[in-house]
Amino acid sequence: MNISKMHKKIAVLGATALAALAFTSAPTAAHAAPACDGKVPINSCVGATSDGAPYSMIVPANFNGTVYLWSHGYRYNVDVPAAIPLIGGYKITNTPEPGPGAAVIQYLLGKGYAVMGSGFARQGWNGDSGVATDVELINTFKTQFTKTTKVIAWGGSLGGFITQSLAEKLGTQLSAAAPLCMATSNVEAELKMAGDFLWGLKTFFDPSIKAGNYSAGAAGYAEAMADLGKVFTVMGKLQKGIGTELATGKPSWPDTTPASVTAAGLGAVPSRSALLLIGLMAGLPTQSAHFDGTTGPGSANSSSYTGFALLGSPALGVLENGTNAAALAILATLDVEGQSGGAIFDNTKTDYSAQMASEASTYSAALSGSTATAGMLAYLAAAPRATANPAAVTKMRSLLQWTGKISVPTVTMVGVADPITPAGASTYLANKYADQYAAQIKANLKAHMPRGSSNLVSIYNLTPTHYTTFDAAGSPVTSTPAANGTNHCNFTTKQLIAVADMLAYASTNGKNLSGGPLLTAVRKMGGSTVDAKFQAALPKYYSQD
Repeated sequence: MNISKMHKKIAVLGATALAALAFTSAPTAAHAAPACDGKVPINSCVGATSDGAPYSMIVPANFNGTVYLWSHGYRYNVDVPAAIPLIGGYKITNTPEPGPGAAVIQYLLGKGYAVMGSGFARQGWNGDSGVATDVELINTFKTQFTKTTKVIAWGGSLGGFITQSLAEKLGTQLSAAAPLCMATSNVEAELKMAGDFLWGLKTFFDPSIKAGNYSAGAAGYAEAMADLGKVFTVMGKLQKGIGTELATGKPSWPDTTPASVTAAGLGAVPSRSALLLIGLMAGLPTQSAHFDGTTGPGSANSSSYTGFALLGSPALGVLENGTNAAALAILATLDVEGQSGGAIFDNTKTDYSAQMASEASTYSAALSGSTATAGMLAYLAAAPRATANPAAVTKMRSLLQWTGKISVPTVTMVGVADPITPAGASTYLANKYADQYAAQIKANLKAHMPRGSSNLVSIYNLTPTHYTTFDAAGSPVTSTPAANGTNHCNFTTKQLIAVADMLAYASTNGKNLSGGPLLTAVRKMGGSTVDAKFQAALPKYYSQD
């Protein structure tokens, strides 16, 4: 087994998740009616809402009165220099996004549905302005296309957050909603996961990483870009070091590791165990795009197979997922600190031992045993913590949050190993709605009315049992497409179309698909479940709340 020859390109979804559809016609002036080309069979319109957000509307000649409103996900609100590995060269864009892909859009148009979406007025964390833009866009569409009878809202990632928030604001003015791979109920919860991981990476592997509390203006931008470079560099070193550790059995830490790690007696602990520990305490999945936690090279009963699956795969899964989380932590922290006026991440009161207590025994071998785990946690407990600016935290907490109230048929879908918007955010919504639904049933029965049907369908995309592959030398292959249920908003066209069909059914019938028809639809979409007993782990923000 030669893990050290592992492919060096770590998968980062940020750049690919930002890819926008090619609807780039120049918007009209603010407040103006949309400019439509009037073509048949597809009428394409562009314009801008009063906040300057460009939008696109696409309406078929056989328009049936129902329009799908798509809200796109988080886009970086700063350019990323070309020198930054993997995501370098990104440029801020406000290109409108009327759907989750060209194939899905064409499918909906072929059914007589219209589609629309905005590029939003600002990029980054934009829940408040995104909802306001969507509300105005709906009104603009209805004014332009007076035969409109139903509006279906859907979106992915931050767009899922916006969709849920929009549904809470508009209620039954929408016919159905689908917050897909949605962000947690508030930005603080999202940044806790990313911030815990980034702080752990800094503390164990490179103390020169600033990890937040960035300076204002150009200086803070430069600090954040430097952090990105350092994170990608240290991740590459960890990747190489883990390969060496698995091949030789000897610890291999990055050369940027602080001397305090050795002074604390952790030099004999493999770096892979420290990396896994910070992933677990942050709540990152150990299954990633290319690491399933169950497969190794060679025959199933060989020591190389079981050794890799038990010791190497969880850490490499965290490595792959953690690169996404750390990049999010840096860029989103820079963004939200700018909006809030100061440092927003604070772990002065965080008990990381308690935060990962349930995982410590499960991953005991990969963490190098209870003694090593206790030593690493003690080191973190003694390390300098990050302190937030109270006024900035107050302002951050004033940003839009969703509450979990559901008043129209709603469909959620998320991968169980999504490293950016954890599946537990959708489970949290389901738990909040469960209380609402129970109260509804009780009230209906008291009033001698039917129990009423559930307004929520929760779909989880599952990972295959085995999907890690190896080359002839026994090194894992990371150049293949991400496995189902992993990566960020990693949905197939078939899965997205299935959700679109469920929304169409719900908007027509006033209730979600259920029973056998729902199970059949989910089975046909592939790799998914609607098992009501399935519960994804809640993000640490909620479980420690």
